[in-house]
Amino acid sequence: MKSKTLGIMISSLRKQKGMTQLELANLMQVTDKAVSKWERDISCPDINALPKLAEILGVSVDELMQCKKEEENSPKSDVKGIIDTILKAIPVAMGVAVVVLSVLTELEPASAAILLGIGVASGGIAGLNSKQE
Repeated sequence: MKSKTLGIMISSLRKQKGMTQLELANLMQVTDKAVSKWERDISCPDINALPKLAEILGVSVDELMQCKKEEENSPKSDVKGIIDTILKAIPVAMGVAVVVLSVLTELEPASAAILLGIGVASGGIAGLNSKQE
């Protein structure tokens, strides 16, 4: 079974019980807005309320907590992927630029060295990043 967020877990279990958010909220002595926020992973239930929530949903606290925060869609993971792609693309772009500008005789050797240096540095950073992961 695929790992779910706590919010998805609460929502699934609540629906399996045939409960509305308002009904669960009343049993938990919170607002239906609080339950909605739990289910959308905007907030989490108070740690002291977890045993009661697990009991209402018919699972153990351990089963309820068998979830993970979704990282695949988080902005941080998206930014990391974008930066990694850019770092890998820069060496290619610099190489192409040097070749094209050299063919057009529009590039001085010093400028070519700078462009290739930027490419090598970006490639090195991308390589170090992939080793750390």
